[in-house]
Amino acid sequence: MSRKRRKRKSGNHQEDIEILYNTEEDTGMEGEEKEHSGELLFVEVENDEPADFAEEETGEEKYAEGTEDPADEEGSESTDETDDLEDAAGADDDLEADAAAEVDDDLEADDTAAADDDCEADDENSEPDGIEGSDRKSRRRRRRRRRKKKERKPLGKKFWIILGSIFGGLILVYLGISAYFIGHFFINTTINGKDFSGSSATAVEDYFKDQVKDYKLTIIEMNNETDVINGSDISLAYKENSGVEKALKEQNPLLWVTSFFSTTDKDIRVQVDYDEQALEEKIQSIKAVTQEQTEPVSAYPKFNGESFVVEPEVYGTAVDPEVLTEKIKEHISGFEPELVMFDEGCYKLPKYVSDSSEVQAACDTMNEYCKASVTYTMTENVVVDKSVISGWLTYDDNMQVTLDENAVREWMRTFGQTYDTVGKTRTITTPGGKTAEVSGGTYGWSIDEDTETQNLIASINNGEVVTREPVYEQTAASHGAQDWGSTYVEVDLSAQHMWYIVDGSIALETDVVTGIPTPDRITPAGVYSILEMKRNKTLVGTTNPATGKPIYETPVRYWMRVTWTGIGFHDADWQSSFGGTRYQTSAGSHGCINMPVSKAGELYGMLNMGTPVIIHY
Repeated sequence: MSRKRRKRKSGNHQEDIEILYNTEEDTGMEGEEKEHSGELLFVEVENDEPADFAEEETGEEKYAEGTEDPADEEGSESTDETDDLEDAAGADDDLEADAAAEVDDDLEADDTAAADDDCEADDENSEPDGIEGSDRKSRRRRRRRRRKKKERKPLGKKFWIILGSIFGGLILVYLGISAYFIGHFFINTTINGKDFSGSSATAVEDYFKDQVKDYKLTIIEMNNETDVINGSDISLAYKENSGVEKALKEQNPLLWVTSFFSTTDKDIRVQVDYDEQALEEKIQSIKAVTQEQTEPVSAYPKFNGESFVVEPEVYGTAVDPEVLTEKIKEHISGFEPELVMFDEGCYKLPKYVSDSSEVQAACDTMNEYCKASVTYTMTENVVVDKSVISGWLTYDDNMQVTLDENAVREWMRTFGQTYDTVGKTRTITTPGGKTAEVSGGTYGWSIDEDTETQNLIASINNGEVVTREPVYEQTAASHGAQDWGSTYVEVDLSAQHMWYIVDGSIALETDVVTGIPTPDRITPAGVYSILEMKRNKTLVGTTNPATGKPIYETPVRYWMRVTWTGIGFHDADWQSSFGGTRYQTSAGSHGCINMPVSKAGELYGMLNMGTPVIIHY
């Protein structure tokens, strides 16, 4: 049997703990044995313990080895000895618990897993038998639990105090910086285009005052010409005002940190005193004002032969005096050294430029109108398409497009004058080969200009593509030079002869007596048509002022009216002969064409209403 002492180092003192245990052999324990568990060391001690302690060890060893209990022989003495061993084991447990509690305060904690491995290894190498082995395992488990509990120990008050102190310090620093920005502008602050980060109101005002000294404004005009207005020329002086202080008060000092992530641009109108009259005189002396000026021209829709496109704007040199004066004053108040007139809009600008949506929209609208095409079938086709319509399209100052209806009406009047034949001079060749010119009369083509103007406007508005004739007030037989066609009645006043031509051939001819060649009784030349046909009509002349009665009342068998003024063909049985020069005598009629009765009846039976009648000399 041997005895081991476990020694523990703690601070400046040492404590020995004796542990009694049984070994499997009473010998062979010579030398030094160390058990590594944390900083616990086992060293061999001399066999000089009291006898009673040795006896307890012996009794414990015997008990552990399962030897024959002395109680069989000695009775009650064996029972007392067993009680003593139990008391000794309890004392060992107490010592072990106290020692383990003090070790963790001064020793470096080993890794828990490593400690567990050492304890298990010790269990395998020195596995005791019986009660003592079980107790030692229990103690090791308790030590491991205590170590883990210490590792989970919550943070103490000291940590929270330190954390609170740091946080409080940061707040004080933030408030201190906020106090600074009560009287200073934030970082990234510009005033009138100049950086005043961290500057005080006084510093800003001092800067403005310094700018007044030797201030001059350079004015850059077109063609890089320049003019200069010196502050001394207009008695420029700084005027105290609260603009800077007001701008400073607008910022919230507690929000100073936000200035690091954004910029603040402030425009402060610096108040200055200067001689208004002197400034006006300087403005009027600027080259851009004194030189000849040209007005700008806006971009506009232009027809290029195929469609409307945007014609680019033209910038002029005309100055806008109000804008120029305003910009010069702004630049002087802001102490800006340079004014570029074009960039500042000091020139009159075109209202519309090439990329103005209004101009493009106007082009689009005009091109919609130009999609229409109306073809009139005359002697040759007359086409009203984009080449014509483009000239009728207009736009106002707001680029609102309008179809000029007056222009359409004027075109239609010209169209009518070109193709109307009523009253125009024509040429006729008589069956006898005589060529004569004839003008006047009521027969021929005549376009209804008012109606056709509205029709054409409607076709253009609707974008129609159509071929048609115009609406006529009256028509003729053909669109040729001799629009009466090939069937007509011809009267030669000079020859006092007439022909009825049907399809180019003579169907009837006869001598006639026409009106006396005086203004009130002459037979009018011209191209007419048969307007009325009646049998047995009484012809009534104009009223004689002296008698109050018609100058004549003559019944006729065949009446064929030519004009509504009373001229027509009729039989004249009172005439003794026809032809020759009788019309120049009293035998001449009041303007009608007198015919033999038989010829008049014959003609009456052949004529149709509307047949053309050509009367010429």
